[in-house]
Amino acid sequence: MIRRRLGQALMVIALASAAVSTTPVHAQEPSPITTPGAVTAATSLPHSFWIPGAANASKLTYWSTGPLNQPALSTGALFLPPGDPPEGGWPVISWAHGTVGISDQCAPTVTGTVGSPYLTNWLSQGYAIVATDYVGLGTPGIHAYLDGPSAAHSVIDMVRAARAVEPSLSPRWLALGQSQGGQAAMVTAAIATRYAPELDYRGAVATGAPSNLENLAPLVGPDFPRLPLTGSTVFVSYLLAGLRAARPDLDIDRYLTPRGTDALTRAETDCYQDMASGLGDVTIGDLVNRPLDDPAVLAAARGMLEIPTTGYDRPVFLGQGLTDEMVPAPLALKLAAELAANRQPVTFRTYPTGHIETMRAALPESLSFVRNLVQP
Repeated sequence: MIRRRLGQALMVIALASAAVSTTPVHAQEPSPITTPGAVTAATSLPHSFWIPGAANASKLTYWSTGPLNQPALSTGALFLPPGDPPEGGWPVISWAHGTVGISDQCAPTVTGTVGSPYLTNWLSQGYAIVATDYVGLGTPGIHAYLDGPSAAHSVIDMVRAARAVEPSLSPRWLALGQSQGGQAAMVTAAIATRYAPELDYRGAVATGAPSNLENLAPLVGPDFPRLPLTGSTVFVSYLLAGLRAARPDLDIDRYLTPRGTDALTRAETDCYQDMASGLGDVTIGDLVNRPLDDPAVLAAARGMLEIPTTGYDRPVFLGQGLTDEMVPAPLALKLAAELAANRQPVTFRTYPTGHIETMRAALPESLSFVRNLVQP
């Protein structure tokens, strides 16, 4: 039982994420209180929020490393499978969720969407599930959307936090993510061993991961054409809103049209579905009055959006839908080619599916892939 105690469209995305990126700064030395993974609160999670089949669940508030490499709070959930833990403890899967919004009210542990039925497939195989909300979703500050390093830190520190309050968890763990979470899982895979050497990181599974967006940022501007990609204007609005909050020095407001200003105001409060309905036929080009090609913005974009193409020391499974309407397959194919050229330990698979469907289409291969990695 859990011990409760205190303790073309992608261009747009690229540019917005750029907003979230930051200029190089020295990380603040954490105090014992703000050490990554330190738990500040552990409470029960409403039963209606549980993953179907979970034996127990709790919500944790913990410290992590956020934008600008500064200490930041995050929240997340811990789910235990039924039965007694195996020798060495339950292996852990750290789940990185897809786009929900950037407002506190959109956090999965607030909306109840943290208990995704998809995760039952993993829970039933004997994995404990930990699921971060990410820094800024349910905690102070605006969530830095598609800030890969910040999200990866949240994913890793969620494992640390869960093990701090639950003795039945093994140090063996893997990252699993879809969409925004797929990007987070890939960045996690590149830094996990170095960032948390006391844990036994085994590998990662990422599906629908947006990649190569940092290379598209210079193309974003008022003449950007209407794209047939679902949610592209919403994603860019979230990116720009996060950038405006994280990097006031970039003065993002000077790039915005009146419609852009309205979109960013909505972005700070509306979750994805409401945001999509509220924007209606607003296009990416409608948001800005000039190209977002400032060198500082581009540098920020690369720092936050870029998925590493080297540095993976454990196996990674990367899945992509060929008819993905949100993350075009050509970008994933380019990433896979770069990873292969660099001889990285990545298994790449494609499926005749759209964005959300790829997660389930990849499940049989993902389960087998992970099963082989978690053996003691």
